[in-house]
Amino acid sequence: MSRLVPLFAFLLLVALFGFGIWWNTGHDQREVPSPLIGKPAPAYALPHLDDPSRTLAKADMLGKPYLLNVFASWCVACGDEHPVLMAEGRSLGIPLVGYDYKDDPADAKAWLAQHGNPYDLVIADREGRTAIDFGVYGAPESFLIDARGVIRYKRIGPFTPEVIEKELKPRIAALRKEAP
Repeated sequence: MSRLVPLFAFLLLVALFGFGIWWNTGHDQREVPSPLIGKPAPAYALPHLDDPSRTLAKADMLGKPYLLNVFASWCVACGDEHPVLMAEGRSLGIPLVGYDYKDDPADAKAWLAQHGNPYDLVIADREGRTAIDFGVYGAPESFLIDARGVIRYKRIGPFTPEVIEKELKPRIAALRKEAP
């Protein structure tokens, strides 16, 4: 009987591995559920990229929904997303706030000067400390935050025109219906 224990352990591991593969089949791996959806966005006060003496705080954005887009000059996928934001950003009808993540401010400014700036304003989190509170895995990530400061949607990975049309714009429209 003791010789069968390794066989049973092996079969259990194979079953667990198979279940993991089955569970992930058909699921978009960028769809990482965020425990922050439906909860207040973390408090933050971060400096403006273009004027570090000024800060933007969560309280400054209360009263209007906005999209917080985490990007960085070193991020390859952000380069893929950027033309989409340039083309679609103004059509969203809400402020688009750039969140420069773990980046040298000079690099971020040069990157935006070269590629264009779709943002209404850009804040900088050079050390990435506030990003931890948001549960940021990397860049690009985006958070749709409602007028009360509650996170309503999180996107991991770059926006595409299809994702903006099918996922983001309907959520923005729903926020408008909820507004008093």
